[in-house]
Amino acid sequence: MAMNEHFEANRLNWNDRAELHASDTTGSYRIATVLAGGSSLHALETREIGDVSGLDIVHLQCHIGLDTLSLTHLGAASVTGLDFSPKAIAAARDFAERAGTEARFVEASVYDAAEALGRTYDMAFVTWGAINWLDDIGRWARAVAGVLRPGGRLYLLEGHPQMNQYELRDGRLELAYGWRTPLAAPLAFDDAQTYTGDARPIAHTRCYEWIHPVSDVVDALISAGLSIDFLNEHDHVVWKAFPFLEERPGDEFYLPEGMVKFPLSFSIGATKKI
Repeated sequence: MAMNEHFEANRLNWNDRAELHASDTTGSYRIATVLAGGSSLHALETREIGDVSGLDIVHLQCHIGLDTLSLTHLGAASVTGLDFSPKAIAAARDFAERAGTEARFVEASVYDAAEALGRTYDMAFVTWGAINWLDDIGRWARAVAGVLRPGGRLYLLEGHPQMNQYELRDGRLELAYGWRTPLAAPLAFDDAQTYTGDARPIAHTRCYEWIHPVSDVVDALISAGLSIDFLNEHDHVVWKAFPFLEERPGDEFYLPEGMVKFPLSFSIGATKKI
């Protein structure tokens, strides 16, 4: 299968998800909070990005734009969201109008971000389920560099690739996938429902993912001209990645006590060299 077929399958899948998430029945996306002028960001990313007052921020792979709008509500001077799903961008624009929040939303592949946006930013914000949908992490890193001003910084927060190697089978975690997915041989999935717990079906179930080792992500950013400010690994995620994860306040999910621990998420701060 050609790469663009993987891309198109994922776009159809995310169009379906966007329609479900924009009318979220589970509360996962904190729609009411954002429409009221609040923030949908979790404590982890809010703490790590620091004060965003006065910054021009681009939210790459912004989905339905709720975190994008939240960045304005937290004080950003301007926000732009970019996503490859037309349904997601339409929902984001609708939320911006309903919230009365100034924001720009652009439909494009993240690989084409610099050309599609036509400007640069103080911060690129990328969180939760973004890079696992991309085949070429080096191309992604170059795209990030292309939208940052000299001295501009990236904030990346993702599910940990080690967590993504496991599947729950017969009540036990099994190491199911290799630590690095070949570019031309993605992992194929057919999930009937989306990850929020919404019971409504997805019409286009086929999607493709790639596991990128943390080292590959770091090396790609360095090669693209960014310097690494921090690399953190975390013991929780913000969704119930496995049924046995224990929820704590703030939509944080942890491995249960007594279980051998492994990292569930990681974050990277990086700065474009001047």
